[in-house]
Amino acid sequence: MSKLESLYHDVLSELGEDVEREGLLDTPKRAAKAMQFLTSGYDMDLQEVVNGAVFTSDNDEMVVVQGIEFYSLCEHHTLPFLGRCHIGYLPSGKVLGLSKFARIVDMFARRLQIQENMTKQIADAVIEATDCRGVGVIVEAQHMCMMMRGVQKQNSMMRTSVMRGAFREDQATRQEFMGLIDKA
Repeated sequence: MSKLESLYHDVLSELGEDVEREGLLDTPKRAAKAMQFLTSGYDMDLQEVVNGAVFTSDNDEMVVVQGIEFYSLCEHHTLPFLGRCHIGYLPSGKVLGLSKFARIVDMFARRLQIQENMTKQIADAVIEATDCRGVGVIVEAQHMCMMMRGVQKQNSMMRTSVMRGAFREDQATRQEFMGLIDKA
């Protein structure tokens, strides 16, 4: 039994469960495996995720990738939060392969996380990977720590945004981005 499995075994026991009953026999192993997957972002780095998929392009107009779904765990309660991420950027000679945006989102979502930091990390990673003139990232998510416990508000949604470069400095650029993602 791995140390993580053993810890899950202990948690179930502390909750008063009979860890030898049929339904729980393999739960520590399954829970450990699930947690390792849900936090696999710690084992990733940007260069590995991008994997050379940055291409020369003379496009200098806005590129938007929206509706990238994600699942993460809040670092305060280890409960899930899930939602969608929208990314826009202004290339400056290089564009990023489309699937890499989803991989960047997953790299940060698969860590114990708060949404505010995840939004910033995604924006900074896109800039680092592309050296773009600006980036905008909006994340909208529902948090189980707000829905399942505490105030138990089922329809609450949190939105965070980070604007860098031209998206922060130029209101027209920011409004174009906001208008494009609102049309979805």
